Amino acid sequence: MSEEAKLTRRDLLKKGAAGAAALGVAGAAAPFSFAGPHRYTGRWLKGNLSAITWVHFVPAYDAWLDPWAKAWGEQNDVQVTIEHINNTLLDQRAAAEVAAQSGHDLFFNLHPMAAYEQQVINHAPIIKEVAQKLGPYMDIATKSTYNPKTKKYFAASDSYVPDPVVWRKDFWNGVGEAPYTWDHVLKAAPKLKAIGHPIGIGQSSNDLDSNMALSAFLMCFGSFIQHPNNRPWLDTKNTVAAVKFMTQIYKTGEDPSIFSWNPASNNQDLLAGHASLILNAISATRTPEDQNLSFSDQLAIWPIPIGPHGRLGLEHLMGCWSIWKFAQNKQNAQQFLVDLLLQAKTATIQSKLYNFPTFQNAFPFPQINKVAAQDPHKPHGKYTVLTTIARKYTHNIGYPGTVNAAVDEILTTSLIPQMFAQVSQGKMSAEDSVRQTKSQVNSIFAKWIGRGMI
Repeated sequence: MSEEAKLTRRDLLKKGAAGAAALGVAGAAAPFSFAGPHRYTGRWLKGNLSAITWVHFVPAYDAWLDPWAKAWGEQNDVQVTIEHINNTLLDQRAAAEVAAQSGHDLFFNLHPMAAYEQQVINHAPIIKEVAQKLGPYMDIATKSTYNPKTKKYFAASDSYVPDPVVWRKDFWNGVGEAPYTWDHVLKAAPKLKAIGHPIGIGQSSNDLDSNMALSAFLMCFGSFIQHPNNRPWLDTKNTVAAVKFMTQIYKTGEDPSIFSWNPASNNQDLLAGHASLILNAISATRTPEDQNLSFSDQLAIWPIPIGPHGRLGLEHLMGCWSIWKFAQNKQNAQQFLVDLLLQAKTATIQSKLYNFPTFQNAFPFPQINKVAAQDPHKPHGKYTVLTTIARKYTHNIGYPGTVNAAVDEILTTSLIPQMFAQVSQGKMSAEDSVRQTKSQVNSIFAKWIGRGMI
């Protein structure tokens, strides 16, 4: 039996803990219910558990997670330590832990770390157990964490984050436009820039948001990084057309600062009352609401604009937990992760609908929509469109294929933003930039195919 299959847990009832408390919805105490697989029973968990995660963009989520983890540790005789770091440091920290073969037991990242598949356990038993209680693991999660070549789950996703267009209705109404299609965006761009409110779509190598926005933009134009069979598929006339189109948006309606943006920049530009449109998660609307900014009720949420190939978007973030093979406390990490995944509905509520659960029955879309409709912020019902975006227009990175090590490397090396930026900055023609990027993409795929990972 593999090490990761030996998942045991002592029956709490044996210690007279039938009435032990666990944190429920909104942090309230509730009777503890057994959450782990039956094979976990028969032995106490003990010792330590170390986890690392990001500083959530919605502070209320961390204000729930940390007390929940502390309570879990008390209930399971485990000393739990959770480290929160800036999201821009996660990839660097993961690389350092792999190089040292030492680090946290549980590692959270905002994208699937497919390139580290051989460094983690198979998370299939965890996903299977949670699915028995919360319904099927959703397609977007499976395609993001399962390698069909190796038959391995290299992570377990607790959530995905829809990526709507966030735009200032007052600015757009002032120029008589709305961002329904990409043609509308192009038409409005010079008008909006002329009144001091440019478009805010980044083309930066330091910005995950630029990666996601531009990759989704390509899809709207019928351009994809890979085929459904996970083979490279970038060099098409559609890619060139998309790059030329975005170059026009930049030249007529954006500021040069977009080439040096970091993940917080588009939010900050919106908060400053400068940007008229960004592609971002609802932290971009929640923060102005929390700060009681006067224009928060002018912020609208829509699906990604329609392009020649339709309306196709990507998740903004994919929350993925991984347990390293070199983790010192795998048993504790696996039980903690099972129990955390079972808190999916609570986590969604505590994140103010930023996180969407990855198990089908954890918090069904109609229920989420009901919660969204009750949101008190103006305009009334502004968040109900989130369920439509999540259900109809949100796809995994690497769509129509699955996340794999090549797609992961293309994302983390920011090849897509570089492809756009070289043209927007006048350094290369669209044809040459796409051709160069195609060569890089093909080399990356060839490397990982050669390693038997794709």
